Amino acid sequence: MPNPIFIFAFVIATMYGLAFHVIMGGGPRRMVLFIVTGWLGFLLGQYIGGYLHVELLKIGVLHLLPASICAFALLIFAHILTAEPTTPVSRR
Repeated sequence: MPNPIFIFAFVIATMYGLAFHVIMGGGPRRMVLFIVTGWLGFLLGQYIGGYLHVELLKIGVLHLLPASICAFALLIFAHILTAEPTTPVSRR
């Protein structure tokens, strides 16, 4: 049986990815990208929070603040990398 804190972190990271997709829009491929990016960012932030011993917004062994910050940073980075470039339209 999986650890409850792992399930909680998985649900939070998935909700971050889905909320970001709802706000920024896109197709199903971008939704999957945002969910996976949310997971990876949350995991990376969890390890950074453990390494730096960040105690702010800590729930059990889960470092919620650094995990959330890192997840959102990677989500923004993924959005920038996958955004379609806008080209100016000539009005002639």
